[in-house]
Formats: sequence, structure tokens, C-alpha cells
Amino acid sequence: MEKMYHIGINDSYGAKTALLPGDPGRVETIASKLENPRFCGKNREYTTWAGELGGETVMVMSTGMGGPSTAICVEELFKIGIRDFIRVGTCGGMDMGVRGGDVVVATGAIRMDGTSKEYVPVEFPAVAHLDVSNALVAAAREKGYDYHAGIVQCKDSFYGQHDPDRMPAGYELESKWRAWIKARCLASEMESATLFIVCQILGARAGCVLSAVWNQERANAGLDNPECHDPSRAVEVAVRAAEMLIEGRIK
Repeated sequence: MEKMYHIGINDSYGAKTALLPGDPGRVETIASKLENPRFCGKNREYTTWAGELGGETVMVMSTGMGGPSTAICVEELFKIGIRDFIRVGTCGGMDMGVRGGDVVVATGAIRMDGTSKEYVPVEFPAVAHLDVSNALVAAAREKGYDYHAGIVQCKDSFYGQHDPDRMPAGYELESKWRAWIKARCLASEMESATLFIVCQILGARAGCVLSAVWNQERANAGLDNPECHDPSRAVEVAVRAAEMLIEGRIK
């Protein structure tokens, strides 16, 4: 097989599992948690490493930020044989119980992205695969980390969230934000809904584990609001969950 046009790799690795950070700068760090980590290539926002886990090759590839580049990444990885996708990234807390440094397992996502709407109408839910979510929760419990599992908001505009008053559509952003919080949405990020929908359409399994950076709602309420820019807990959970899925597949 020729190399995929955007991600720049082919099916020669024989991998079935991919760990997907958004940031290219995190790829090597995540790959270092695998056996025999090695650089595979870099093209556009897609930096790729590979390693071994449970006797299988696992790819680690950056998706870039947001839905469009994530969809391209997933589509092309699926073409070269990947069937299990785990997003490992960061988020901002929304529910008051989410604190900086907590692990968030996204079991479903509010589809405020644009990309997923070009796959299926918005009434169709963006839901993680149960097997992958269960593995992520089991891994978080095994490691003893503070974690939350539930719905996250997936958006396209970072500054639409953080500076809504400046936006002509701010009235809508603000009212929906309050609705999501009343519905107990855990956190906000930018890739999960696209990942879940594209994998659903392709027939692949997807999951998402996030590290909470901070919580603007706790800050606005005057509560303690630790800030954490270290995603290592989410990375460890993702790697262990991938190992569990591989073990289950081998059985």
C-alpha cells in the first residue's frame, strides 16, 4: 500500500490500535511508555511513532486540534488497519466536581463540532464504544486516580468558549453553556465528538481519556481551582486500557 496522503504512513506496521493525542509534541512522550518506541514519520500536523504493547504494534499519532484534522487522521488510519482508537488529551472542567489533574473518561459528547454533522445528522448521538470506555475506567481505577466518566462538550471554537461576550453569537454560546452545565456535562474539549462519530460510521471502536487542566466554573465560584498541565495520568490510563483491549482481543 502507498503511504496515506495526509498522515504519511502505510499499512506496513500491522497495527490495530492507535493512541491519539492532539499535540504533536506529546507523541514521543506517549510512545516512550511502549516497548521499542520508534519514530515513523511526520507530515502536516500528523507526527507518528510506533511501539509494542502486549505483543502487538501500537501507533501513536497526533491529530492536530479540532474535528477536521481528527476525521482525516481516523479515516486514513482505518484504511491502514487500525480498529481501536483512543484519544488521550486535555480538557477544561465544567462540572464543579472536576478539578485540575483529574482524569475524565468521555463516554459521550455534545456535538457542537461541525465535522461530525457532515457524517450524520446532529440527532445521532456521539458515543464512545462500551468496551473502550470500560477499559479506560478500569485502568483509572487500577491506578487509583481521581476520575469521572460521562458526557463532555465538544466544540470547534476555543475562544468562543473563553471569550463569548466578544462574539456576535455569544448569546447562543452562553445559553447553551449554562444548559450543558445544568445537564451535568463534565468538561469541554475539541475532538471527541468527531472521533466517536467517524469511528461509528467506519465500524471501529473509539474511546477518549482526558486530563483536566482546570475548571473555569470553580474559578468563577471562588472555589479552589488547581491548575495542571501534566497529562501523564491520562497517558498512563490510555496505555493501560490499550493493553487491556489487546489482551482481550488475543484471548
